[in-house]
Amino acid sequence: MNTAVALADIYMRLSREEAKSGESQSISNQRNIIRQYCKDNNITVVREFVDDGYSGSNFTRPGFQDMLHHIDTGLVNTVITKDLSRLGRDMSESSYYAETYFPEHDIHYIAISDSFDSNEVNLMAPFQFAMNDVYLRDCSRKIKQVIKQKRQRGEYCACPPFGYMRNPNDRTGIIPDPNTAPIVKRIFELAVKGNSAHAIANILTEEAAITPLKYRVLHRDKFCEKGAARATDVWNHTTVKRILKNQVYLGHTLLGKTAKASLKSKKKVQIPREDWIITYNTHTPLITTEEYDTAQYYIGMNTKSWSKYDNVRKSVFNGIIFCEHCGSALCSAGSVYKGEREKYWYLSCLNIPKRSANHCERGARIKYSDLVEIVKSELNCFISLSKDDIDEIIKAAVESNKKNVYQVKNSLQSIEKRLNDIDKIILKLYNDNAMGNINDEQLSTMLTNLNKEAASLKTREKEIRAKADDVSVDDSYKAFFSLIERYNHIDELTPEIVRTFIERIEVGEKILPDGYKVASHSIPYRQNIKITYRFIGNISKDERAFNQEKSPSKIA
Repeated sequence: MNTAVALADIYMRLSREEAKSGESQSISNQRNIIRQYCKDNNITVVREFVDDGYSGSNFTRPGFQDMLHHIDTGLVNTVITKDLSRLGRDMSESSYYAETYFPEHDIHYIAISDSFDSNEVNLMAPFQFAMNDVYLRDCSRKIKQVIKQKRQRGEYCACPPFGYMRNPNDRTGIIPDPNTAPIVKRIFELAVKGNSAHAIANILTEEAAITPLKYRVLHRDKFCEKGAARATDVWNHTTVKRILKNQVYLGHTLLGKTAKASLKSKKKVQIPREDWIITYNTHTPLITTEEYDTAQYYIGMNTKSWSKYDNVRKSVFNGIIFCEHCGSALCSAGSVYKGEREKYWYLSCLNIPKRSANHCERGARIKYSDLVEIVKSELNCFISLSKDDIDEIIKAAVESNKKNVYQVKNSLQSIEKRLNDIDKIILKLYNDNAMGNINDEQLSTMLTNLNKEAASLKTREKEIRAKADDVSVDDSYKAFFSLIERYNHIDELTPEIVRTFIERIEVGEKILPDGYKVASHSIPYRQNIKITYRFIGNISKDERAFNQEKSPSKIA
């Protein structure tokens, strides 16, 4: 190739967000500016490469990657973009390609609007790269805020789940899909009858029910050839379980289950359930609460269900009771003495044994009959409340919540202001470094401290928002007490009753009186038992007093 002649690849990029801002950043506008520049400077354009609708946060864009392959052929010696942000907005990678990769491959890189020329000394380059990176972060934060607000309003900001479709009259909502809603109802109908996920999957396959992925490929979403090839007519038990566990079919919106690992990563990570954004009663349910709870009870059971065997203790708390210290499940334990099974029945932390890989030094252990009495007593207390009592409880909860709103708002505003200040400080530091006012070592130290502070603030922000994003207190309490109204009195605690009212129970270790190290049948003790009720969470005191020779006392 004759190196005296400038032979150029021109690259253009536009993200979906930038496309909304108007014509100034459009592909056609970029093309006109670059072509005019090439004409004015006697540069021959060899090929154009375009990424329309791609973020500048990473460099795995197809157009950009094709350009790199074309560069390797040795047919060009120049790359031109309208400005540095078209190359990319990630500070480290943009700097790498502009100042390292292109020069090392004998490529002359030009960013027209930013007056960047890889053959010249670019004093302002660090500042320009930093500005593009901050713009990327700022856009990301604004987009997340908009999505957050939509989620809080109960708008469905995700692909409609199997069984639902977008509401043609309101694109922020979902309605039952006449083609797939009957399949979802059929799945729960089979689960309520005690069928396992495997059995349900086999039945659906025999009935030729369309699978979720195949329905998306044929009727809803656009798939590449490789993605579409994954569609099958055979139902998988994992898909069935996923549907059975999804509360969206109760009419609730559950969003924020996953998130990107970081701003510049495509990897999705699972978000803890307590951090999900749940809005209740936002759309038409496909199933009843009773159907959902019954399905949860049977899910995972195999054909040789433990409930068929008389010699197996059948705890009504299976799947919802955990050790407060290590988070492990509590399982049935204890001996049978003189034929008495109930008297010596305990629920014990799975990690208490020394042989356990995650041995729990403070593992929980509680007498089964004591816990049954506690739960039954609390539920009957709720049942015995008069309408006036319930109204007073709801009123007090609403008033208490209002006091927190102002504090939450101020805290979030303070955090947001400080995060904005940190972005400005980072920009100034890069500028000072480019001007020689601070050296690279000082810049690195200051950036490390600022990034640590920003990470801490974002964690705090996440915690505050998680607590503030709950469904309205008034609706939550009304939903809980509507369940209570179905009962006059609970004489026997059953798995169905437990799962109707309770989401989770956490049991702490036994707290003995001063001077005692080993529990004895005659020594009273205290123990934390946190009961998280559906809709309203934990509203009773956790610590309870016990006497091992008698029933547990009232809540301490």
